[in-house]
Amino acid sequence: MSTEVKVPVLPESVSDATIATWHKKAGDAVKRDENLVDLETDKVVLEVPAPVDGVLKELKFQQGDTVTSQQVIAVIEEGAVAAAPAPAPAAAAPAPAAAAPQAAAAKGSENLSPAGLRVATEEKIDVSKVAGTGRDGRVTKEDLVNYGKGGAPAAAAPSVAPTPGARPEERVPMTRIRARIAERLMQSKNSIAMLTSFNEVNLAEVSKMRKTLGEQFEKANGVKLGFMSFFVKAAAEALKRHPIINASVDGNDIVYHGYQDISIAVATDKGLVTPVLRDTQNMSFADVEKGIANYAKKAREGKLGLDDLQGGTFTITNGGTFGSLLSTPIVNPPQSAILGMHTIKERAIVENGQVIAAPMMYLAISYDHRIIDGKDAVLFLVDIKNQLENPQRMLLGM
Repeated sequence: MSTEVKVPVLPESVSDATIATWHKKAGDAVKRDENLVDLETDKVVLEVPAPVDGVLKELKFQQGDTVTSQQVIAVIEEGAVAAAPAPAPAAAAPAPAAAAPQAAAAKGSENLSPAGLRVATEEKIDVSKVAGTGRDGRVTKEDLVNYGKGGAPAAAAPSVAPTPGARPEERVPMTRIRARIAERLMQSKNSIAMLTSFNEVNLAEVSKMRKTLGEQFEKANGVKLGFMSFFVKAAAEALKRHPIINASVDGNDIVYHGYQDISIAVATDKGLVTPVLRDTQNMSFADVEKGIANYAKKAREGKLGLDDLQGGTFTITNGGTFGSLLSTPIVNPPQSAILGMHTIKERAIVENGQVIAAPMMYLAISYDHRIIDGKDAVLFLVDIKNQLENPQRMLLGM
């Protein structure tokens, strides 16, 4: 019996997808729930599993083709058995040499993600020959897919000495995700009257609480107590008191949201994504830390789904993770504001007439000046500052 493999149902905001990588070819045996193909949308990469055991009878689309929701992309012959491979000719290379491509695929693959390792192994790519575009030059799954589309494998490429004085260049197309990020940034720039205000916060009390209670917190909840949960909880409380910061523009209307769905900016090999912590006003510190840890894990493994990224009424981004001292974050439409965290630096400040060293962080709020006045943005930022400098206020909802 033949079983059709279809594109998953895509949300209204995603019109189509691109065939990024086939992990099986026609005639291959497949097992139920085994990943057959990666589909790249403008938000995430979706894995399409085999619905049944059998043999992949037909591929209806090739890599690079565009497909739509529920479109049939392959056919599996359920219960069939793959044909045995033809015997190798007598003149074939000996077994050790035949295993060389597999060894090459493993070479330099220590830092690959699970998805990247799978592509390198299946496509027999020598990872050491691939130029990485990820953080610190790391080779990403996307790099491997693009390399695989480029022609002969690295092992067959001729060795060419560099020309003295050469100025090499390489042109590669944007992925759909990167193109979508670029589109959203230009949309924000061109449609929002954006302004940024700054303040600074003394994180001595938060640091003290983490040091005093961190071990007990981790034992009780199975997750570490980080800085981000303090910022998320402070933002959730401040958004209640300053609802215009949590609002959005829809035509000539202002939409006030009676809930705080906070998007957390996460850097991935494919670009910045913003998974959403929903109803943060009802979440505990442990709930927030678990939610962030779960999204970070899914992002590293390329497992973020469309539902994880939909919605959000406010965003928090932490450039301090990479050492940023100060920045002007860009609002993520249709949201109206974004909070920027930065690196923590010990600086001299005056407290009660005494000069002391304190762990200080610059905060930034970028906002849509069409509906948010400077007064509202500044008061919101001061609210965040007051909660973080007196973290017990958050526990009391003050």
